[in-house]
Amino acid sequence: MSAVSAWQPAEQELGWLDALPEAILLFECVPEEAADCTFYVTHLNAAASALWEVPAERATGRPILEVVRRHTLEALAERGGETELEVAGRTLRCRVVRQGLGGVLVTEDLTEQRRREAELREATAVLSHEFRTPVTGLRGILEALEYDMPPEMAQNFVRQGLQEIERLARLVEDLAVGFRPTRARTLPLAEAFARAERLLTPKLAEHGTPLSFGMDHLVRADPDKLLQVFLNLIENALKYGPAGGPVEVTTQVRGHWVEVAVLDGGEPIGDTASLFQAHTRGKQAAGQGSGMGLYIVRSIVQGWGGQVWIERRGMQNAFCFTVVGVG
Repeated sequence: MSAVSAWQPAEQELGWLDALPEAILLFECVPEEAADCTFYVTHLNAAASALWEVPAERATGRPILEVVRRHTLEALAERGGETELEVAGRTLRCRVVRQGLGGVLVTEDLTEQRRREAELREATAVLSHEFRTPVTGLRGILEALEYDMPPEMAQNFVRQGLQEIERLARLVEDLAVGFRPTRARTLPLAEAFARAERLLTPKLAEHGTPLSFGMDHLVRADPDKLLQVFLNLIENALKYGPAGGPVEVTTQVRGHWVEVAVLDGGEPIGDTASLFQAHTRGKQAAGQGSGMGLYIVRSIVQGWGGQVWIERRGMQNAFCFTVVGVG
C-alpha cells in the first residue's frame, strides 16, 4: 500500500478520535492493476475497533471490505453518502465523506434510538386503547342526561360519569409511568375487586353478566396497575364469553405468589401465546378493537415480575396471572 495520503494526519495525531462515541474508520484509495481502485484502512478509532471486532493494528493496511465485511459499505466508500444497515441485531447509520483519494466512514449505533421510537409507538397505541373505554362511556352518559329522567336515575348517571373521569385521571397520570417508580404497596385483593366491580357495573348490567370473586389475599402491587389488569381481563371476558354467561375471578396461593384467574365460558382458544402480542386479536373477535388489551396486561404483570398465560379449565377459558403475595 502507498504512503498515507497527505490529507490524513499522522497516526500519533489521531488519538483524540478514541474519545468519540461514533465508530470512525479512515481509508484511502490506492490504484491497482486489476481494478480502478482498492480502498485500504488507514486508521480505526476505539469505537470502530469494537464495532467491527478487529484490533486497530490488524485493520490498518487491509482492504476495507476485509474489515467491515459488507459490500454495501465498500460501495458507499466509493461513492460517498449515507445508508442504514442491520448488523447482528443492531441498526447502524453509516456515512462516508470523501476528500481526494481518501475518506472517512462514520458509523452511529441507532439501536437504542430505534428501540425508544418503537416503545413510543406502542405507548401511543396503548393510550389510544385505554382512553377509548372511558371516553365512550362518558359520551353515552352525557347523551342520556340530555333527556328528562327521574332524579335518582340522573344521579346514577352522574356517579357513573364521575367514575369514568376518575379512570381518565389515572390514565393521564400513567402518561409518565416510564419516568417514575412504581407506586407499589401492600393491599388486599378485595380492594381491587371492589374498584373493578364498581367501574364495570354498567357493562355487567348491559350484558346481564354475573361476576363473582374468589378468596381475598394480601398482595404487593401498584393498585392502579392491578386494577387495570382486572378491568382488561374482565372486559375481555365480557366481550368474548357467551352473552349473559358468568365471569368468575378465582385466587390461590402458589408459594410467594398469588395466582389470579379470570374465567369465562367462551369457545376453546387455539394459539394462546400470540394473543399477548401487540395489535393481536383472537379468531373469534368481532367488531372493532385495537388488539392491545392483553398486551397491556402482559406488560404490567411482567413489570412486577409475574407471569401471565391462558389455559383451558373444563369448559372455561382461564386468563391467569401472578402477583407477589404478602404473608
